[in-house]
Amino acid sequence: MSNRPRKLAILASFSGDGGVERMTVNLLRGFVARGIVVDLLLIKARGPQMAQLPPGVRVIRLASTHTFLNLPGLMRYLRTARPEALLAVKHRALLLALWARRLGGNPVRVVGRIGTTVSAALARKGRWRYRLWARSVRRSYPRADAVVAVSQGVADDIRAMGAAAARIRVIRNPVITPELAALAREAPPHPWLGEDAARPVIVGMGRFTEQKDFATLIRAFARLRATHACRLILLGRGRLQADYEALAARLGVAADIAYPGFAENPYGYLARARLFVLSSAWEGSPNALTEALALGTPVVSTDCPSGPRELLAGGRYGPLVPVGDDLALARAMAATLDDPRPAAELRRAAADYTVEASARAYLDALGFTG
Repeated sequence: MSNRPRKLAILASFSGDGGVERMTVNLLRGFVARGIVVDLLLIKARGPQMAQLPPGVRVIRLASTHTFLNLPGLMRYLRTARPEALLAVKHRALLLALWARRLGGNPVRVVGRIGTTVSAALARKGRWRYRLWARSVRRSYPRADAVVAVSQGVADDIRAMGAAAARIRVIRNPVITPELAALAREAPPHPWLGEDAARPVIVGMGRFTEQKDFATLIRAFARLRATHACRLILLGRGRLQADYEALAARLGVAADIAYPGFAENPYGYLARARLFVLSSAWEGSPNALTEALALGTPVVSTDCPSGPRELLAGGRYGPLVPVGDDLALARAMAATLDDPRPAAELRRAAADYTVEASARAYLDALGFTG
């Protein structure tokens, strides 16, 4: 039997500071820790996670930032580098990988990772967009050796589009890293979370986009302020920040909402918050919600597709409220501030979301066991 290290290729796009990039980096760490040689093929290569790549990962920047223009380059890579398997992160990367394997006649095992509830993400973009996406799923996904869904809700969504159920695997995100607890002990650079903080702080986190729906959270926070003296920190950045600031001003709560921007270490914020709120309209598997639970921070979430209901066990570990309902969200926030669940109980809810467990399951899907 050969002692040569096993080789894996990952096809992805790093285009910002989102959860996909962070989860890819965490998976890379898990793979490298198990002695896997990894080539990271990037369609786009920008954002803070580029600096977090583990040593030993070979980064290959593809020629074009347009996914499908990289078909010739990916075919050449598969022919010359000959990895045992290729993990394609997101839908377009999976389609590209399948075409490169088919046209190049390469026997490489191809596995895709789908990290969001596609039907919800496309709901505002017209029925024709959904039909086109579903058609590509029906035609292409059966050619993959496996398709990883990050939650059962995502798996059900893919299946409803026509993907073969036998090829879909649910694998939890690699959210909990070995250094999470140490990072959480670092004091966040914000006076509202200091030891002498006068009022409880609520934290929301994510890109300032329609998906995260921080407008509903701000409206709920304004309602909450009528009965609870508290503050709100929104971690992240994006094109809707000016809209959020204007909304907060109209509601009279601008002085008690802070926007620190992107935090390289958000865990100090999460660990010291009295409450974490996920207000999303849709998700795949919400990493920030998982991180808050892992740190023992009480949570409230919208019952959005998909992930929160699974993670919170139908409301056992935190209230679930309808998407876009600021009144229900405010009531749930007030109830949780008044009667938070025990930290140890919350930590148990996130116990399956470790890097080690996730990397092991991915390697099994990629054929790296045995």
